[in-house]
Amino acid sequence: MDSIVPASGASPGNFRWRVCAMLLAATTLNYVDRQVLGVLAPFLQTRFGWSEVQYSHIVIAFQAAYAIGLLGAGAVIDRLGTRIGYALSIGVWCVAAMSHSLAAGVASFAAARFALGLGEAGNFPAAIKAVAEWFPQRERALATGIFNSGSNIGAIVAPMLVPVVAAKWGWQAAFLCTGALSAIWLVTWLLTYRTPGQQPKLSAAERAYIGAEPPAPRVRVPWLALLRHRQAWAFAAAKFLTDPIWWFFLFWLPKFLHAEYGLSLLQLGLPLIAIFVAADAGSIAGGWLAGRFIKLGCSANRARKTAMLICALMVMPVIFAAKANQLWLAVLLIGIATAGHQGWSANVYTLTSDLFPRRAVASAVGIGGFAGAIGGMLISTFVGLLLQATGSYVPVFVMAGSMYLIALLVVHLLVPKLQPANLDL
Repeated sequence: MDSIVPASGASPGNFRWRVCAMLLAATTLNYVDRQVLGVLAPFLQTRFGWSEVQYSHIVIAFQAAYAIGLLGAGAVIDRLGTRIGYALSIGVWCVAAMSHSLAAGVASFAAARFALGLGEAGNFPAAIKAVAEWFPQRERALATGIFNSGSNIGAIVAPMLVPVVAAKWGWQAAFLCTGALSAIWLVTWLLTYRTPGQQPKLSAAERAYIGAEPPAPRVRVPWLALLRHRQAWAFAAAKFLTDPIWWFFLFWLPKFLHAEYGLSLLQLGLPLIAIFVAADAGSIAGGWLAGRFIKLGCSANRARKTAMLICALMVMPVIFAAKANQLWLAVLLIGIATAGHQGWSANVYTLTSDLFPRRAVASAVGIGGFAGAIGGMLISTFVGLLLQATGSYVPVFVMAGSMYLIALLVVHLLVPKLQPANLDL
């Protein structure tokens, strides 16, 4: 159902954007928690004597649990509802984040990362479902871009906060601090979140603008039912091919900058902040761009894919980053690429609400997230073995620059018109 503008032309209200702000905060904390290890990696690798392959095993533990968690996270959230499902997810991840402070080696760090991955798997299925509940179609890409920008804000906050906390109180305190922030969000969420039909503070005008319907029956949509539709495969393929590039940026960039330019723990902060500020802008701009095309009269199909093409082209120059002879040239190339990725990601996530009914959105996101996590495990294995053998990042950056155009082609071949899946068939 398309949005309904009040006849008077008055503003329908902005309560839905408060919900978006909550999703932004949760996604920010999600990425702060997962990024702590990446920021501390050069220091921890020296302290504990990890090889490149051992570090990749710790990263893979998170990704494996993330993939396993996504097998059921979407279905659990569809069944329990956004409020309780999201709360369960964050409760697990805030405890897991703080448990890193007890780790003392590869096995214990891997165990903590595994638990963190299980909890964090629920973030995007829950957030995408909340957007589908609270926003009309033409605003969903922008709302998704805004909350998805939390992944970049988290990646900005982590290098600002973690080195300072670690230097002052020790590396264990960094994990405890970020986990405690997630616990605060959890309490706020339980006290404030309701669906539009159950939210007493929502005006009638805004409820009509959203096109809010009564809460859908909590009927689980099995993955096998979704996998009969090419729409699910299109989303999964996009995530499988491009999520690994983002995993590489998150977990290996600090090590790349340390290895190639000799940056210390405290010196890493400014380049990482610059890269992820660019990514943050890209996330919001990518979502805005698709919405702008729709307002100009483009179909959702043309708007989404044009925005995705622009974002894919932005990533291509990153193939030259590994050979950049100056730090800030490398930062510029990587920053443009992360901006392109996040603009791409905002539109890819929005595909789920274009292609599936609300009752199946979280499960569809779970399928795509699972595919992306499997791709992330593969690239982490590849990078660990590559660096152990050659020390060269060149093949990884070449892969990063080319993968998005390939993914867009696959999406277009599978869903040339973005026709919604008919789950009743």
